[in-house]
Amino acid sequence: MRIALDYQIFMLQSYGGISRYFTRLAQGLLDRKQQVEIFAPLHLNSYLSAMPPGIISGRYINQYPPKTTRLIHAYNQFRSRSKISSWKPDVVHETYYAKVGSAPRNCPAVVTVYDMIHELFPNEFAIADKTATIKRIAIERADHVICISENTKSDLMRLYGTPASKLSVVHLGFDQFVSENCAESVATFGIRPFILYVGLRGGYKNFAGFLKAVTLSKRLLSDFDIVAFGGPKFSVADFALISSLGFAENQVQQISGGDDLLGSLYSSARAFVYPSLYEGFGIPPLEAMAHHCPVISSNSSSMPEVIATAAEYFDPKVPEDMQRAIEAVVYSDSYIKSLRKAGSERLTTFSWGKCAQETFNIYRSLV
Repeated sequence: MRIALDYQIFMLQSYGGISRYFTRLAQGLLDRKQQVEIFAPLHLNSYLSAMPPGIISGRYINQYPPKTTRLIHAYNQFRSRSKISSWKPDVVHETYYAKVGSAPRNCPAVVTVYDMIHELFPNEFAIADKTATIKRIAIERADHVICISENTKSDLMRLYGTPASKLSVVHLGFDQFVSENCAESVATFGIRPFILYVGLRGGYKNFAGFLKAVTLSKRLLSDFDIVAFGGPKFSVADFALISSLGFAENQVQQISGGDDLLGSLYSSARAFVYPSLYEGFGIPPLEAMAHHCPVISSNSSSMPEVIATAAEYFDPKVPEDMQRAIEAVVYSDSYIKSLRKAGSERLTTFSWGKCAQETFNIYRSLV
């Protein structure tokens, strides 16, 4: 089968969960002897450089010149559609949401919906952000829609009225990041025993709620540092919040780096905390499990669906409950051992290979 992936997410992300998903999906389809082509005329995505030669139609640019984003988007859209049409695919998988589709006439189009954050938390986005409007157009235009969790499917049906017959759920996989110098990588930051947070921190991600929960406990505040991996560097407002809550200087650190460092942090952390109010799927808990890091998670949205019994849960809107959950894990070696075992067992449910096979079955049903 000839399967085309369009340019969209590879223009938007240098790194990120969605572009990682599509490169893993493409590799899984190639492993199943399918013909795959990624049409990304001008892209800035770093994951594509690791793909097998010959399947990327386009070239890498380190960054777009100032004030050229709209022009480059228009160029990518035109070139991608033209090249896809010439390639004559059996199916096109659009990698994000667009008003105008990438599939040629009479060629099935698939779109993946990751979450309904723009619809459920509209105040966290600029008034000019039209993602929700464009998403609806893309969903209505698509021949089939993949949801990355049952929770996302349920939200989509409730908010958009999309019929169940048009929807399929395909869970994502996870990555294990191998670091040969795990202890050395972490030691360079001079970190004491620490609790790990991963990803963006604003709004519904609830990082501020997590910090507050830690400071409710004199033991936690005394015994542990906090490491926030990824996301933007701490702002003046972030430092002010950290100080006002009673953390010592440098007790809360923001660290950025590659997958090796992230793997090191997962492997070295006393626990990983996932305080988000809402997630469409949530890969970080699976990554933590893959590195034998105990998971402490919010009990909202898709988290129980993905994590099942492999975490200690809390109500993310109640800092005292988050404090309870963190203390229950980090001060119990036996519970940590139990969560690690449960995490290893839970990981057998998910893989990128399974994700690719189930996605391919959907393609085949459309062709």
